[in-house]
Amino acid sequence: MKALSFKDLAAHLVLLALTFATLYPFFWMIVTSFRPAQEVFTESYSWLPQTFTGLTHYITAFEQAPMLRFMLNGVIVCLGVLVVQLLTAIPCAYALAKFEFRGAKLLFGAVLLILTVPIQVPALPLFMALAELDLLDTYFAMMLPFFLSVFAIYLFRQTFRAFPDEIIQAARMEGMGEWEILWRVVVPAAKPAIAAFAVFSITAHWNDLYWPLIVITDTSLAPPPLAMMYFADNESGANFGALMASATVLSAPLILLYLCAQRQFVAGITMTGVK
Repeated sequence: MKALSFKDLAAHLVLLALTFATLYPFFWMIVTSFRPAQEVFTESYSWLPQTFTGLTHYITAFEQAPMLRFMLNGVIVCLGVLVVQLLTAIPCAYALAKFEFRGAKLLFGAVLLILTVPIQVPALPLFMALAELDLLDTYFAMMLPFFLSVFAIYLFRQTFRAFPDEIIQAARMEGMGEWEILWRVVVPAAKPAIAAFAVFSITAHWNDLYWPLIVITDTSLAPPPLAMMYFADNESGANFGALMASATVLSAPLILLYLCAQRQFVAGITMTGVK
């Protein structure tokens, strides 16, 4: 077996360090969900619980907050946003990638510019508009700002630009219309990119706390991140065992999603050239 050079060894050590820094918070979260409260702030640190609490904290989490309802709300919001994002971004990206028209470069430049605008910038006017229309405390209020994703437009444009023009021309010669070409020819070939964006979108909106905290006051509509607030008490302090148990439960669907879509996700990122 060939010995590693110093450069390769250093690269592996850096990667191992970054892997540890990434995975350690998850390890601490899971371990703390099985650790009694008095062990959380002890002077000495132990990698594993000295006293194993079993499923006590998980039972407390489900008893103290409607966890399943929060997860259902997260599924509704994430899928609703994702479907509308795909229906709006795919045609826009196809037009920018394959059609030549006046202002195309300017429009694409606007897409790149809007990528730099955070949700906090239009938050106030969006909130005032939703309040005026009496749409606060609705699923629609949580989803509205994210229906049009400029990141999706950029990602799919990069994918569609690599799609052979000859196939599109052949489809046109067969009498297919542009909409039919897009949805029956181009989109099936872009499934890896769509899967990659789906992972990005679902992860972002499953974990979003900022916007739901502004537009939602009804507990029955709260998404997963708001569940964490049920375990913080200004007087008695946070119940860290139940907090970490709920965090583990709410993180599990995203981890399973990535594991199931890992191959498509990597292929999608590779074919779009986005690093």
